[in-house]
Amino acid sequence: MKAVILAAGYGTRMGEKAKGLIKIAGREIVYRTIKNLMKQGIGEFVIVTNERYKDAYEEFLKRYNIKGTVVVNPNPERGNGFSLHIAKDYVSGKFVLVMSDHVYEERFYEVAVKGEGLIADRRPRYVDVDEATKVKVEKDRIIEIGKGLKEWDALDTGFFILDDSIFDVTSKLAQEKEVVELKDVVKEVKLKVTFVDGLFWMDVDTPEDIKKARKLIVYTSVKGVGDGFISRHLNRKISTRISALLVEHVTPNQMTIVTFLFGIFSALMNFISVPIAGILYQVSSILDGVDGEIARARMQTSKFGGYFDSILDRYVDFTFLLILAYVSIREPLWWAIAAIAMFSSAMVSYSTERFKGAYCVDAYKVIPALRKVPGKRDERIFLTMLLTLVGWIKALFLILAIWSTFRVIVTVYLVKTRYAQDEG
Repeated sequence: MKAVILAAGYGTRMGEKAKGLIKIAGREIVYRTIKNLMKQGIGEFVIVTNERYKDAYEEFLKRYNIKGTVVVNPNPERGNGFSLHIAKDYVSGKFVLVMSDHVYEERFYEVAVKGEGLIADRRPRYVDVDEATKVKVEKDRIIEIGKGLKEWDALDTGFFILDDSIFDVTSKLAQEKEVVELKDVVKEVKLKVTFVDGLFWMDVDTPEDIKKARKLIVYTSVKGVGDGFISRHLNRKISTRISALLVEHVTPNQMTIVTFLFGIFSALMNFISVPIAGILYQVSSILDGVDGEIARARMQTSKFGGYFDSILDRYVDFTFLLILAYVSIREPLWWAIAAIAMFSSAMVSYSTERFKGAYCVDAYKVIPALRKVPGKRDERIFLTMLLTLVGWIKALFLILAIWSTFRVIVTVYLVKTRYAQDEG
């Protein structure tokens, strides 16, 4: 199946730039569209643009080695419905139609490509409803469409699943009207509608929209599973705001290094002030989410990035606890307890990472009960901060030793319960 991307507008509110080639969170809008559609099995793309931007889009396809064709609409002033009509000789059968200036979260694509007709949203959360195109629906068909509708059932998301029969309608309208808008085509056909509600999508028409889209792309790029209680309710609320500020300026790996160095700095601070060290350790935990958020927002996730980040996290944790024990503990028994705390803390992460190596899947995705077991890294670090602030260092090591060991035992039990029967 192919996808048609309409990009024939002149972007007058964007300083006459090709809107699809504007970068948001480090990636061109059409790059986001194409890569997400490729994940859904779309292999070839038709970009309909004007003569001014033809070379830019061709260079874009070549730079990223994308299989596609750039088609020129010689009369873009005739409307986006006419731009669709221009694509009639380049697609056959079922195809996706999408606008070059729209951004969507990944989950939206996963659901939308399974639909039919116009993809519409009954519970819009991220767009200005007053500025959006609205549709009135009856028996799963669109009977009215327009921005000025007083009564409406859903918003037009700019995403369509069509087939080549639509060109019979565009041909008819192109002969009858000088300007053919997509809304004219939709209304003429009484296009079927599929609802994809409440997910992130928006069109980018102004510089203010770019800022809004950047923030929302980052905010919707948090890890799907695996976050602990502290990450969900505290860390992510801060880290996503940091990521939104940095996403255009640093790469994920650069942020990983910065976070690692800050974590080591927090460990060394134990030599000067244990309470301040604990606070800085918690700050490093917040920053630890930034590299992943930037990677997902910039569409630069990699297996190496996750692997590298996990290794550096273990160094930070071990260094912090080792120096904390060195400056706070003298008795051999408590050193033994501290050693168990250090080892078992590392084993919490190792137990889930080793699972991924053995079973090639994320433990948190296939064993949902594991998500509810306390003791993840963000929770242990937050506890460390609290107890260092009040000076309960021995209590901290004792709790970490028991808590982390318990979590590892529970993890092994849940894995055995989940897989032992399958393996005979």
